[in-house]
Amino acid sequence: MTKKRKKEIPSPPARKPRADAQRNRELILEAAKDVFTRDGAVASLDEIARQAGIGPGTLYRHFPTRDALIEAVYRSEVEKLAEAGPRFAATLPPLEALRAWMLLFIDHVAGKMLIVPAMDTVAGGSSRLIMGSRGLIRTAFASLAQRAIASGDLRHDTDPNDLVRALVGIFHTSYEPGWEQTARRLVDILIAGSRPTN
Repeated sequence: MTKKRKKEIPSPPARKPRADAQRNRELILEAAKDVFTRDGAVASLDEIARQAGIGPGTLYRHFPTRDALIEAVYRSEVEKLAEAGPRFAATLPPLEALRAWMLLFIDHVAGKMLIVPAMDTVAGGSSRLIMGSRGLIRTAFASLAQRAIASGDLRHDTDPNDLVRALVGIFHTSYEPGWEQTARRLVDILIAGSRPTN
């Protein structure tokens, strides 16, 4: 007599975060960015919870440690920057999309400089967080630059890596007053210098 094989019950599909949990997470990240920018490394997590309009317990369920919250704030800002690339590509001509993203990158760096004191308290410091995000940023930038090259808006011998290096060089002046205006002018100079000559 053959034994009946037990019918295997399929595992339930992975649950997506509930809408209210996702909303709470976004509120926490937005409030944390504001409070870390204002108060730096001494920012109070209770103040972040209060500004987000949630209880401290909810904050700690999402982010059990201060380090986890700081890392999530920075990662969220990098993801927004990276996601802007495809959005600009879908709505703007190639050269305008590239310029818009480069200007947004300047805003991103300006915002990052404001939370660096908090980022420096994380294990490994701000440099570890910044290094970890470079691939995502380079991919977004390279995609837009290649699109502008393919359209003929930039010379075919343009190397996107050269533009990235030039942008990084601009940000070495980010501790000087008024650096953002200089950086914006240099974006236009970089683009003009990469245009076809005929």
